[in-house]
Amino acid sequence: MRIAYLLGSLNRGGTETLLLDCFRNAAIAGFSFVGIYRKEGILADDFKKTGVPLFRLTPKSKTDIAYFVKLRKLLIRNDITIVHAQQPLDALYARIATIRTNIKVVLTFHGYDMEAGKTDKTLISWIIRHTDLNIFVSKSQKKYYHQRYRFAEENSVTVYNGISFDKLTPAKSNSWRAELNITTDTILLGSVGNFGAVRDQLTICKFLKLLNDKGVNFRFLFVGKKNPGEEWRYDQCVNFCNENGLENKVLFLGARSDVPDILTQLDAFIYATDHDTFGIAVIEAMASSVPVFVNDWEVMLEITDSGNYAHLYNTKDPKDLLHQFLPFTANPVLYKQKAEETAQWVRETYSIGKHLNHLKETYKTISNC
Repeated sequence: MRIAYLLGSLNRGGTETLLLDCFRNAAIAGFSFVGIYRKEGILADDFKKTGVPLFRLTPKSKTDIAYFVKLRKLLIRNDITIVHAQQPLDALYARIATIRTNIKVVLTFHGYDMEAGKTDKTLISWIIRHTDLNIFVSKSQKKYYHQRYRFAEENSVTVYNGISFDKLTPAKSNSWRAELNITTDTILLGSVGNFGAVRDQLTICKFLKLLNDKGVNFRFLFVGKKNPGEEWRYDQCVNFCNENGLENKVLFLGARSDVPDILTQLDAFIYATDHDTFGIAVIEAMASSVPVFVNDWEVMLEITDSGNYAHLYNTKDPKDLLHQFLPFTANPVLYKQKAEETAQWVRETYSIGKHLNHLKETYKTISNC
């Protein structure tokens, strides 16, 4: 059994991070695989260093016949059993390229269709019925798509994302406190995620104003870049903080390559989602033994075992977030102890090894291997 993973680009994002972790752990996968991508990106060197065979094929247009021919030849030459696409468009390309072959096509849905236009939704509606298997990253996401597109449920499965926890090593020093001249009696908080429709950083900003009004001594780190075409979301948060006297308490760090080191230095992690499908940043924070406060979006209930392993607050309610958070300021040691118990559970539940094994068993259901 040999898998070909189709990637759009090799830029930094949740999907690419997941695939990179899979590539880095190819030795424990239990099946062989290659990667095929359309565009270069900031993670290109990292992918190439994994040693997994990588091929670049770039279509000149959406109807580039030569691309389909090259893709077909590449798949056959490498004895590919299953093509695993990460986007509906790549699944369509794979379906065309594998006509009259025994190669199966699998598609993982990593997001929702809420920002999709009419053309994209038409593509989803067609391809979701013409793959051999559809994979969803959470039960709530699978339920959403089934209600929207009414596809055959027997051709779908939920496979939770996995994390390579080796990268989440304890911080060797309090470098961020030193760099920012943060005293030991100052609470260091943070959140990770690009500024886009998926997240709701403005609710966090409103919470920080309330926290500041209470006289709590804190610094907050936003890690994440502006999403192209949605720059206003980032600017809205910056302007809110400046207008409410938070410019010296809230720092916008942009995209960072040292997120694991930042996480381990935080006293608490705050997250607000609008419609995440899984929440890798939340899982990584939980695995770093950091107390996590996250809103009660359905998938967050799912990945935190109904809030048993995180502190939930009402969605888009900064006052309730403050209400849930203030007890932490009074007894951070107790919250830290609970966070350490949470980390053990998370590392067992969402490991990259468990993810790869689940993929292997899933692939077996549609292959003859």
